[in-house]
Amino acid sequence: MKAMMLRETGGPDQLKLEDVETPNPGSKEVVVRLKTAALNRRDLMVVHGRYPGIKLPAIPGSDGAGEVVAIGDEVNNVLIGDEVIINPGLNWGSDMNIKRAEFTVLGVPTNGTYAQYVKVPAENVHSKPSHLSWEEAAALPLAGLTAYRALVTKGQVKKGETVLIPGVGGGVATFLVQFAAALDAEVFVTSSKEEKIEKAKSFGATGGVNYTSDDWVKELEKLTDGIDLSFDSIGGEVFNNLLSLGKIGSRIVSFGATRGPVPNLFLPNMTVKEISVIGSTMGSPQDFAEMLKLVEEHKIRPVLDKTYSLEEASDALHRMEKGDNFGKFVLAIPQD
Repeated sequence: MKAMMLRETGGPDQLKLEDVETPNPGSKEVVVRLKTAALNRRDLMVVHGRYPGIKLPAIPGSDGAGEVVAIGDEVNNVLIGDEVIINPGLNWGSDMNIKRAEFTVLGVPTNGTYAQYVKVPAENVHSKPSHLSWEEAAALPLAGLTAYRALVTKGQVKKGETVLIPGVGGGVATFLVQFAAALDAEVFVTSSKEEKIEKAKSFGATGGVNYTSDDWVKELEKLTDGIDLSFDSIGGEVFNNLLSLGKIGSRIVSFGATRGPVPNLFLPNMTVKEISVIGSTMGSPQDFAEMLKLVEEHKIRPVLDKTYSLEEASDALHRMEKGDNFGKFVLAIPQD
């Protein structure tokens, strides 16, 4: 099979298209012939060598959708020919509230979806939502799961609450907007580009502000009576702004820190307001199943930016690195 192989770290250009052996399933595994795959910021961290537990050589890629072509001897929940999407979270464990120390994500160290075929546990494949295209299906798993757990399981969003999603444009942020709007929350966003704010309004956001403005926090205060639930994948000074905007008894769910540590953290802003700060990463198998149910019930479609060919994965990662995308990048997998 053809696959984008990573043999050493150093950036997107280290990915090379190679012919490698097609996997065979173990007794409780299935092999999926991929139609499409999708990119995540995790992939960027992997190719740069900034992700824990990297073992090379390996095939990156956590998101994928396709057709089951082989099943193990003990598999009884999946049939050959099933159209599926893949839950990329591996080895979560039996406690849906807390993942095991052995939890990993598909795609380095386990061979991932930048390939024509991928081998995964049978419990990690789910029927593809019928209203989604192959491109949309591949774009859903990792970012959709992360957004669902942060918003619903951890954030406990309620109807009518005011929700803030900073830095809209990436995969998780766009799903947060769509999911929160579907659950009848009032959604506000921030971005450095007005067109991204307008796009967010087109699929559920009530409004937003440009964070390059010196007064963006005050502008948001004028638009809202304060924030009930906000999300932080940025860290840095933004976290202090979220504390300032939070209502008494509000929540902040953190699932990343692209700008690094929070400088000059003023804890009284958190303690006096009794703000809860909650960590979240990926999600459990139960979260994944419930996320799919929400997507199907509300006919939610992932926001796509552009589809690339498999061999253009490096180009797509370079563009992701620039941060000018809105929605997900997808890879079309060759079928011969």
